[in-house]
Formats: sequence, C-alpha cells, structure tokens
Amino acid sequence: MSEEEAKSQQRATYTTLIGIFVTLLGVFGFKKGREWQLKPFDFVLLSLSAFRAGHLIAFDKVTEPLRKPFTETQQDPSGAGDTVVPKGNGYQKALGELLACPTCAGTWVGAFLTYGLMFLPGPTRVLLAILSATGVAELLHSLGETLKWNGQLARNRSGSDS
Repeated sequence: MSEEEAKSQQRATYTTLIGIFVTLLGVFGFKKGREWQLKPFDFVLLSLSAFRAGHLIAFDKVTEPLRKPFTETQQDPSGAGDTVVPKGNGYQKALGELLACPTCAGTWVGAFLTYGLMFLPGPTRVLLAILSATGVAELLHSLGETLKWNGQLARNRSGSDS
C-alpha cells in the first residue's frame, strides 16, 4: 500500500468513526428527548469513570491484548517508562491512535456510559461506581507518588537522605 493510500484509508477511518459517534449521539439523544437530564452526581461519576476507563484502555497491561493489533508499547523518549503508540498504516494506525489516547478512548466510554444511564441505569450505575472508585484511587495514588518523589528530591537537595 502506498503512503497516499494509507493516508486516505486513515482519513476514511476517522470519518467513519466520527460518523458512528454522531449517529449514535443522534439516535440516543433524540430517542430520549428532552425529559432526560443528567444529575450532577451522575456527571461526577461519569467524569471519573471516563478518566479511569480511558487510562484502562490506553495504558493498562490487562487491556494490552485488545490494543495489540493496533498499538505497540515502546520505551518513552524521556526514559521515564513505557508508552503506547499506534502502529501500522491506514485503518490500523487510525484505530491505534484512538486506543493509545486516554482522552479519545475516554470520550467513547463516556458516551456509552451516558447512553447506559439513559436506557439501563441500574447496571450502568454499578459500573460507574466501580470505575469512578478506581479513578479516584488512581488519582490519589498519583498524588501520593508525586508527593513522595518531591519529598525525596527535596531531601536529596538539602543533603538529608533519610
């Protein structure tokens, strides 16, 4: 496949994904109509769940088999760890970009969870509780790690290694 064919296939995949997203938005949005409103607490749960699910899809080892056809894990250029990058050309690369981006994956998950709240609120709220709890835990873990590393850095700079 030539480079121009690969780019064309990639653009077609982007267009298809956008079309699917907008179609689902139209179908689900208009089906429920104006009577459905998102409650503030549900919005918080959705936000945390989309954050966690985006990271789960894009980075976690457990979902690597699902990403494998479209992405690969490489050493981060900073040397700080590994990063997930799209691989291939055309549709493979386009889908890899979606799966390697936690914000992109989280957008799709957020949409499906919102539709779930509209049509299957009970089971969706259980999933929201699980994902949002792990989302908060992930944020707290990151905060703890940051404080720990900053504290160690400050001790090293002051000459106190204890």
